[in-house]
Amino acid sequence: MAKKATLEESFDALEEIIDVLQTGNLTLEESFQKYEEGMKLVKNCNDAIDKVEKKLQIINGEEEA
Repeated sequence: MAKKATLEESFDALEEIIDVLQTGNLTLEESFQKYEEGMKLVKNCNDAIDKVEKKLQIINGEEEA
């Protein structure tokens, strides 16, 4: 099983996809594939950020108690 990319790796991959899409040198099908790949990375990033936010809320809640 492949290890899940870190948040930083996902951001780097997203930057690469954006750069490739902005060149305009892809076919429509290739563009859709890159878009789909990018959306999966965005979801992974959002999930990772949500986990961190929840942990921070728990830590802040413990400090206030």
